[in-house]
Amino acid sequence: MKRLKIYLETSVVSHLDAPDRPDWMKDTLRLWELIKAGEYEVCISPVVMAEIDRCEEPKHSYMIEQLSEVAYTELGETEEVLTLAAQYLKAGIMPKRSHRDRLHIAYACVYNCDIVVSWNFNHMVNIKTIAGVKSVNALTGYKEMPIYPPTMLIKEVTDDDT
Repeated sequence: MKRLKIYLETSVVSHLDAPDRPDWMKDTLRLWELIKAGEYEVCISPVVMAEIDRCEEPKHSYMIEQLSEVAYTELGETEEVLTLAAQYLKAGIMPKRSHRDRLHIAYACVYNCDIVVSWNFNHMVNIKTIAGVKSVNALTGYKEMPIYPPTMLIKEVTDDDT
């Protein structure tokens, strides 16, 4: 079976070390183990790297170290990404100040990822954004882009699974 091609938004990498959100950190660490095991094809963008670069030490170094332990593709900025992000703004999907969030989704769409993975419930993992992205993508020729929290990608194996 083909591996899912996932776009990791910065909040996922950030929650590898998030003692203020132990539940999210636990799920992120579980997802990270699946990523290390090659369960998913991972993509990030220059936006992710720029957001990580703005973090203070020691968090910055920790996130870079964690990324170095997994295989990922860093996507390149294109005019197509910028144009699609602008379409999301024009459609009123997210507020003007959420430019980077629009870019995250646009990267995932332009580079044909299967899903966006994020802990950003304010601007990304919510019904308004998901429905808006679906509408704009349908009008502009891009496929539907699901946006899920890491918890949705964790496979729980129990004795009941056969």
